[in-house]
Amino acid sequence: MKDDDAQRAVTYGLFAAWALHDIEELAFGPRWLRTHLPALRERFPGVPDRVWEAAAAVDEREFAVAVGAMGVIVAAASAAGARTGGRSGFYQGALTGFGLHGLVHMAQAAAVRGYTPGSVTSPLIVVPFTLWARGRLRRAGVLRPTRARDAAAGLALATASVILSHAVARRITGPR
Repeated sequence: MKDDDAQRAVTYGLFAAWALHDIEELAFGPRWLRTHLPALRERFPGVPDRVWEAAAAVDEREFAVAVGAMGVIVAAASAAGARTGGRSGFYQGALTGFGLHGLVHMAQAAAVRGYTPGSVTSPLIVVPFTLWARGRLRRAGVLRPTRARDAAAGLALATASVILSHAVARRITGPR
């Protein structure tokens, strides 16, 4: 990318968009889940009990530490993008994963037919930022072609980052 301001907006913008989105998740995540867990279990009986138990075990402290750990990952991806003019595979994978995770939030809200944490900022910030950033990268000639396996890899990166962030958080916050 040639325009330094545009490059910074595209690469460091990932971190800024993530931070705005995760403010919503921090504000409502664990409390919303605790409040809605009985109804979710009833509505989705096919979900294994261990999934519900793991979700219920995440308290505000662990969640906040996990968000901090995720912030380190997103910051690293943004910095990799900035260093490479947006060419970094790590950055592009994180950007793709970020956008797809926004679609997952929107699907979750549709599935419960109401609000879920992250469902407000996903259509307002996550998805629009991702589409804008990908468009800028495409116009600059640095966006790698995205195939189905690339989208799957981006979503896998996002999922692995969430799992890693929560594992780090559990290690830091200790047993309950």
